[in-house]
Amino acid sequence: MLERTMAKVIEEYSARFRVLLLTGQRQVGKTTLLNELVQKKRPYVTLDNPRYRILAQNDPELFLEENPPPVLIDEVQYAPELFPHIKMYVDTHKNQKGAFWLTGSQKYKLMKGINESLAGRIVILELLGLSYREKTKLPYSGKPFIPEFASSQKKEKETKLKSLTIKEIYKHIWEGSLPEPIADKKIKREAFYSSYVQSYIERDVRDFYSIEKPVQFYNFLAAVAARTGNLVNYSKLAQDVNVDLKTAQTWMGILERSGLVYLLQPYSPNATSRIIKTPKVYFMDTGLCSYLCRWETPETLYSGAMDGAILETWCLGEILKSYWHNGIDPLIYFYRDTDQKEIDFVIEKNMTLYPIEVKKTAMPDEKVIKNFKMLEKLSKKTGTGAVLCLCKERIAINRDVVSIPVWEI
Repeated sequence: MLERTMAKVIEEYSARFRVLLLTGQRQVGKTTLLNELVQKKRPYVTLDNPRYRILAQNDPELFLEENPPPVLIDEVQYAPELFPHIKMYVDTHKNQKGAFWLTGSQKYKLMKGINESLAGRIVILELLGLSYREKTKLPYSGKPFIPEFASSQKKEKETKLKSLTIKEIYKHIWEGSLPEPIADKKIKREAFYSSYVQSYIERDVRDFYSIEKPVQFYNFLAAVAARTGNLVNYSKLAQDVNVDLKTAQTWMGILERSGLVYLLQPYSPNATSRIIKTPKVYFMDTGLCSYLCRWETPETLYSGAMDGAILETWCLGEILKSYWHNGIDPLIYFYRDTDQKEIDFVIEKNMTLYPIEVKKTAMPDEKVIKNFKMLEKLSKKTGTGAVLCLCKERIAINRDVVSIPVWEI
């Protein structure tokens, strides 16, 4: 069992809220983490089991009588009928914190039921795959990532951080972050991801959304993977997969609600009207992305056409994990205007904008950060900038920008 950063967050919030919902794409370890925390101190029931699912859908009151709190209910999206009855229970047991632990892998359906029934009674946490630090059992930095010249690690712990070669970095990217194939080296990667995609399409897409074109949806999934780190172009995606524009938009929404992709929005303050409104799409597991794009080895990945985009994708994932796994929603965007001036990521915190570039280089120079000055025309303060790259240690590029090794995120 690999230690998860979110474990302490779950225990903290469970002591404060009556209902806790842990969401995230399939196989990121939601159920494993919660079961490890409860250590069989509360019943576990999964709605993947047809018997429990049918009972929860048809007679939610009886379901809760058979499975009284404190209880862990897995894949609760299959029975939104439970939410009003959970509300009635927690409203009459206001002092019972952590009464319900729920998991689900379909955000939209869950949010709809929650907004109608459990608003103000529930905390919602998002779990991604293993972070680099979790995967390699390194000490956590202690706080969500923000660019700064000095590492937040304590000095004695920082010595445990090992600088990585480019091949080692891309090996981690190629392996991905889903716990099962990482924890069990006997699992064959190709077989795992093949089964994963098949299960996802059959259970989360075909059945849940009643999609009747599984082959085309798979092609769409692969087409999106090939565009990770790029602006979304629905027209081109629709053309490549031979579906209409509305279908492409609907299918992207499914991928986002399933947690497979993240749509990064552009930073668009009211003071300017020249910012492009189209989001960028990023795959949340770079291992799945590499599999779908048929990059069969780390070597072909780091020397291929997607080397920069996949590194950027991995860095965004690591940044998001540093926030979400601490129970914090980050304000993170990208910047791009009609003159094609772009900044990979912009983190907003305390009315301050922190620009970030990702580069596949060990020696970034000031040319890399020339677009950072574009933030000066906005109405907010600009904080320390960063170039996430392949350097061996943090080195100042100038007084305002620092280069940071990607494994220190």
